[in-house]
Parts: sequence; C-alpha cells; structure tokens
Amino acid sequence: MNLLEAEQDFLRDLVKTSRQRAHHVRWVDRDGTDRITTLSQTEVVRLNSLAHQLGVSKDAVLRQAAHLPAAAKRPPSAGAA
Repeated sequence: MNLLEAEQDFLRDLVKTSRQRAHHVRWVDRDGTDRITTLSQTEVVRLNSLAHQLGVSKDAVLRQAAHLPAAAKRPPSAGAA
C-alpha cells in the first residue's frame, strides 16, 4: 500500500480491534429506552470491577451512570502542550 506510515498504523489498529471479541451489555436508559453497549475486553473487565465494587450488575452500573451529570470542560493542565 502506498500510504503514509500514520495511515498504515491506523489501518493496522482497525484490523486488530475488529479481531477482538466484543462484549455486549443490555441495559435500560433513564428514559426507559433499551440500550446495548458494545465494550472491548479491557472495558468489560473494568465495568465488571466497578459492578463488583458497587455490589450490582453491569447493567445496573450503566443505568446509574446514565444519571451522572455531563462532565464539565476542564481547562488544559499546565503540563499539556
């Protein structure tokens, strides 16, 4: 392929991601809408950990997270350039 190295890296990452097993979590949003969230292996491990910490199911964590206020925009940190 006659592409820049950055584009080749991007395409390799896409292929790698598509080969990983996706995990689907069904849950109900705060407005009652049925949702399905697709998670990577890393994300599902983290969600499982949070669910275990809170003593609830994965779908309950997502349902509770739907009630979190939107994150405020943070000013760039002094070390960021």
